[in-house]
Amino acid sequence: MKIHIITIFPESFISYFWSSIIKKAIDSNLIEFKYYKLNDFSSNNFKRVDSKAYWMHWQVISPEPLSKAIEHVFRVIWKKVKVIYMSPSWDLLTQEKVENYYNKLWEEFIIICGHYEWIDQRIIDLYVDYCISIWEYVISSWELATQVFVDSIARNIPWVLWNNTSLEEDSFSKKFNRQKEYPVYTKPDIFMWKKVPEILLSGNHKKIEEWKLKNLT
Repeated sequence: MKIHIITIFPESFISYFWSSIIKKAIDSNLIEFKYYKLNDFSSNNFKRVDSKAYWMHWQVISPEPLSKAIEHVFRVIWKKVKVIYMSPSWDLLTQEKVENYYNKLWEEFIIICGHYEWIDQRIIDLYVDYCISIWEYVISSWELATQVFVDSIARNIPWVLWNNTSLEEDSFSKKFNRQKEYPVYTKPDIFMWKKVPEILLSGNHKKIEEWKLKNLT
């Protein structure tokens, strides 16, 4: 999977993407990131990429540099690919939607990281295929939302997780009818007078599977 990220702050991805599961996927050549600093596509003398919105009190990313950045990616990879805009509204992510997006986008796509409040609507009209939100609230920089989205997508790539069975039994998985997971326990068997349920110590796989389904939250 190759992901092209258009952003004002490409450096903000380094600490998270170069750790844990995403780092493992990069090292295994399962996922690749290309970053494009939006300011590099600005014709403004000060490399500004925003302007005040008409009849509003906040700044909005201008269409010209963003259009140039998207078209640049298309030229570099010699094709047009799906474009995602991480936004504070529109399509709220769920685990089922993450799986659907993975199936649609698994090869290569572009993510636009907004900043300030919004981007010019004409970019959405002309280029964007999917507007995705991680929830119904506003954050200052949508690089954070992009990291959430990419992490959720990357977990679906085969061999990214150490044990693919864990993906099948995640919270909100298809196996669990999109419900939250059952309670989980580990050693010691007794901690502060609280004991692990006897069924989990029994070794009876059938009964344990029944317990899991019965205790979904």
